[in-house]
Amino acid sequence: MDSLYDKVIIFKKKFPKTVTWYRLKKHCKVIEKHLNPGEEVLYAFAAQKNDNPLDFFSTSVIALTNKRILIGQKRVLFGYGLTSITPDLFNDMEVYRGIIWGKITIDTVKEVIILTNLDKKSLPEIETNISEFMMKEKKKYVQIPRA
Repeated sequence: MDSLYDKVIIFKKKFPKTVTWYRLKKHCKVIEKHLNPGEEVLYAFAAQKNDNPLDFFSTSVIALTNKRILIGQKRVLFGYGLTSITPDLFNDMEVYRGIIWGKITIDTVKEVIILTNLDKKSLPEIETNISEFMMKEKKKYVQIPRA
């Protein structure tokens, strides 16, 4: 079974034009620290978590688990950031393909998360993995109408 870091490296080798910096292993450790018991990583990739395609210094690792989406980023000096998106908070996703890179926008109830500088060829794979998971999991959150 591949570790989270191995999955990110497989993604990087498959889509080499995705812009990421060298601290991928540290970003992965942030996510691994917050995995709950019984939670396993299904798919992982790296991207820049920002809205500026010219900003190459916000590399994050994104992990799709069997329960949620986790976005982890280890800060350069100290501390880290972690974003957790559960299926009940997921609203919508937008995929944009530009001339050089692609961008994915994940809209949640509380915030909009923008992942940039992705290899254009990676967009269908990322979209399929996230969409399939969210469609399956959101069915568990269907509200029962009151009588």
